[in-house]
Amino acid sequence: MAQTSTLCVNEIDVLVPNFKRRLSGVTATIVRLIPLQARVMRVAVVAPAMPPEIPQVPAFALLTMSRHGPSGQRIWHARRNVEMIAGLALRHLLRKRLKLIFTSASQRNHTGLTRWLIRQMDAVVSTSEKTAAYLERPSQVIYHGIDNATFSPPKDRSAVREVLRLPPDGLLIGCYGRIRAQKGTDLFVEAAIALCNRIPSLRAVAVGRAVPKDEAFLAGLIERVRAAGLEDRILFRDEVPVWEMADWYRALDVYIAPQRWEGFGLTPIEAMACGVPVVASDVGAFSELVVEAKTGFVVEPGSASQLEQATAGLLSDPTRLHAFQTAARTHVERHFDIRTEADALIRLYRTQLGHPNA
Repeated sequence: MAQTSTLCVNEIDVLVPNFKRRLSGVTATIVRLIPLQARVMRVAVVAPAMPPEIPQVPAFALLTMSRHGPSGQRIWHARRNVEMIAGLALRHLLRKRLKLIFTSASQRNHTGLTRWLIRQMDAVVSTSEKTAAYLERPSQVIYHGIDNATFSPPKDRSAVREVLRLPPDGLLIGCYGRIRAQKGTDLFVEAAIALCNRIPSLRAVAVGRAVPKDEAFLAGLIERVRAAGLEDRILFRDEVPVWEMADWYRALDVYIAPQRWEGFGLTPIEAMACGVPVVASDVGAFSELVVEAKTGFVVEPGSASQLEQATAGLLSDPTRLHAFQTAARTHVERHFDIRTEADALIRLYRTQLGHPNA
């Protein structure tokens, strides 16, 4: 068992709370960023559950940590309301010298509490221009990035499929993430049924977990596929660890992101980094991630027929599909590398600490 990388809180300049125990997009972002940031700054996560190799400090250490950090003040980088509240409590009740930063990924009108909390922050980051438009104060737009070494095109797509116990031949589309109505899994299934009826060589796979309240929703999707006689061509697989996801993208010819609502949405970037074009609903940052008619298509939210038509247009033209695959990888390498995100945040931290050129 790997030893947990627990650090002394008094030696830390940047504290990153992650108060949610269950896997989420926020958690995945933090896990990818912190190792890069820790190479150049004293940064650690405060979390109930985190991979052991991630630099971290226990929550109880916050109560007794020194008021001043190694650089005078410390950064507290929150991504949820409860984490902003904790930062304010540390600063005002326990008199810790903290600079408070909040990253907003939400694209909706905020509650009065959230608006008030955001006003108390020293700096705000938005994950897209759309997100920034919902804020009542200026923010710095810093797009999420991914590790383009981990997410990369396959050398042999058929071999990848065999390892994953997927059909090695023919065309394959996929949709990954939590299985629920908000994520549009039903739209993916509806589009996949229509596409399978049009394209004899096509199969589809949905990978993700349904929490207890969504189990009936998943059961209904499985029954819909069974009623269409396509249970051997439209497959459902359980959630897999983050570190195994790259191969699931590499197995695909086209990735579909059918969400009805999304904050940012990393899956299109992950897919494109693996050389897989994307057909996505126009939610989250998807229209800012996908280059229309070059790395994929963005369609109206909630429309299974538009997902179907855009996907069919790619799958029916092998030459065009190959061009999209190449362009997708190039686009992510140029614009969405996680090192770019990490560096931008480091510059923000240093500015807030008063030594931007350090």
